[in-house]
Amino acid sequence: MTSLQPILLAAVLLWSARLKTFSKYAESSARRSPLARLLGDRRAVPAYRGVGVIEAAVAVLLLVRPSIGTWACAALGVGFVAYLAYGRLFAKEASCGCMSAQPSPIRARSFLRAFLVIALALVPVPVSLAGAGLVVAEALLFAALSTELDRHWLVPLRRLKARWTHPLASPGDFPVPVASSVEQLQRSSAYRELAPSLRSDLREHWDEGEWRLLLYSVTHAGVPASVVFAVPRLRYAPTDVRAAVVAESGETLATLHSAAQPEYAI
Repeated sequence: MTSLQPILLAAVLLWSARLKTFSKYAESSARRSPLARLLGDRRAVPAYRGVGVIEAAVAVLLLVRPSIGTWACAALGVGFVAYLAYGRLFAKEASCGCMSAQPSPIRARSFLRAFLVIALALVPVPVSLAGAGLVVAEALLFAALSTELDRHWLVPLRRLKARWTHPLASPGDFPVPVASSVEQLQRSSAYRELAPSLRSDLREHWDEGEWRLLLYSVTHAGVPASVVFAVPRLRYAPTDVRAAVVAESGETLATLHSAAQPEYAI
């Protein structure tokens, strides 16, 4: 064997063939795939298993006769692209059913993975230490393009990031919902103290730096006025909520700072 590429391709095809031929979820995967739309539910299952047999045969050919197997693998990759294109056009809600029984919609990553199979079949990698490193990098790229494998690496990474960083630490990534600020406000002692005097729901809101300002109508000592609550925008801290009661003339009638309260009071 003069190239390491067939070993990687054979491993990929055998993994895929295992799902289609031996998995107890093969029938449900077949019925969720575009084959059900193309051939009907009854014919989709044997066709799905047939594809698995073809993949296994090409994998064996890659290991036994690499010169022929690589071309067979490239042709199989072209078939994958056609299959994905049909599914994307005529069975948009279907699952790929390619590498796992887990439902995986057909997206751009699915096409990129199929094109990667074609490229790997046509580009040899010499048997060497550098070649081995390149094959490992190709395997990682293949895994990154496989949505079915996300739960093994991408989801744990996202959980780790959420554990290490506060979701609101990068406010530029997404807007903080106003409803979230209102909920935080309602858990503050400043709001609870003024709640009986409120005469309106939220009237206006705007952001000033790390604060979100929420405007309500209020009655203060029998006089109509407005109250502006300052709520932390980028962190959850109800005890930091502040309030200022302002008359129509612009005069500040009262100011309040939230105090700590027992958890059972929230």
